Amino acid sequence: MARNAKVEQGKNEGILPWNERLSYGASDFACSFTFSLIGTYLMYFYTDVFGITAAAVGTLMLVARVIDAFDGPFWGIMIDHAHTKWGKSRPFLLWFNAPFAIFTVLCFTTPNLPMFWKIVWAYVTYIGIDVLYSAVNIPLTSILPSMTENSDERVLLSTIRSLFSNLGGTLISVIALPLVALFGSGNNKRGFFLLAVMAATVFFVIYLVVFANLKERVQTKQSQKALPIKESLKALKSNWPWVIVIVLNFVYWLGMQAKGQVTIYFFKYNLGRPGLVSFALLFNAIGLISVFLTPRVVVKVGKKNTLLAGLTISVIGQLLMGLGASWLNVPIIIIGTIVGNFGNGFVGALIAVLLADAVDYGEWKNGVRAEGIVTSASSFTAKFGMGIGGAISGLLLSWGHYVPNKAQSASALFAIEANYIWVPMLALIISFVLILFYKLTPDKEREMSAYLTKKHFRERNEE
Repeated sequence: MARNAKVEQGKNEGILPWNERLSYGASDFACSFTFSLIGTYLMYFYTDVFGITAAAVGTLMLVARVIDAFDGPFWGIMIDHAHTKWGKSRPFLLWFNAPFAIFTVLCFTTPNLPMFWKIVWAYVTYIGIDVLYSAVNIPLTSILPSMTENSDERVLLSTIRSLFSNLGGTLISVIALPLVALFGSGNNKRGFFLLAVMAATVFFVIYLVVFANLKERVQTKQSQKALPIKESLKALKSNWPWVIVIVLNFVYWLGMQAKGQVTIYFFKYNLGRPGLVSFALLFNAIGLISVFLTPRVVVKVGKKNTLLAGLTISVIGQLLMGLGASWLNVPIIIIGTIVGNFGNGFVGALIAVLLADAVDYGEWKNGVRAEGIVTSASSFTAKFGMGIGGAISGLLLSWGHYVPNKAQSASALFAIEANYIWVPMLALIISFVLILFYKLTPDKEREMSAYLTKKHFRERNEE
């Protein structure tokens, strides 16, 4: 009887209560609800509402990526240096909640300025929101390996987070333009501003709840003290799972951002159906199905094969959309959108899990557990990829001689189509090739987990 109880306890070790699971998911609902507004509509807002040229917007997003080369690792190092009563990652959810919410509103504020000062305003507010997004989002990834050592629980937590992220991003994408029309009553400047106020308020309230409910349970000697930069960097030595995942993250989000930012352009100018934008974005919710299925699929075929399957499905979706774009056939484009979003759900659900595994791998391989520096690469490379994708979008539109609110030339229409179809397809194919080289097998994961569980147990008993 005692032995059975011990076995049951072993099965349940690392299982978190539902209020904490849901709070972890809600954190990325809040992030996606605000940052998807920026990712999907900010370029359109800049060019067609605020009146900045596409070339200036593309340059801005390229410059912001130089800043990202420093701010992503900076926040990772700050997390590794943090030592508070709340833990290492959790306090950042409180400290930078209000600043991020404020800058969300500032990004969609349109002061009456000459063109030069409009561009300066865009630089300050966009780079500000970009840096602050790292401050509130990197801790969500870095806290995951500290919440539980249970591999299945991590997959479940990441799945819940992806479900909520998909829901938040889809919701704001679908309701944004109708709310702009409702709030602005024909004045898009006012409409976008009030929409940003609403999104910022949602973010602020949710993040207070998230901070209150999340806990850091996996405590080691290293996690209970500030970790020097030189020491934390050792976790990256020969950490090939980490290298593959961060490069994948960069390439994948480059493609997704290039596509997302021109969605409204594609339906408005290429198809002449701007009223279908919200309808098309509604199908982002298809990813919820695949995210929900991810834990079951992973159990059967493993994380690597699940990712490969998701990427393959996404490529097929882009091919269908390419056919629809060539024939100007809306039903085929919608079918391709549904197929592609179903595949993307698997990818989004697993990236954070692979990064948590990379934290374990760094400790197992090099004896250093550095959640901050290892997982900060997730937000950094995703943002870097999104920024480069945004810069590509802006520069292609500029090279195609895009003119806001006018009938577009053939070159401008091709630039929009390239951003919407072919750039993301190339990114998906490169991501597929990268995952072929991912060698962290289920057997190796079990070996790492067993070793680290014993190591952490021994360290706790030595204290």
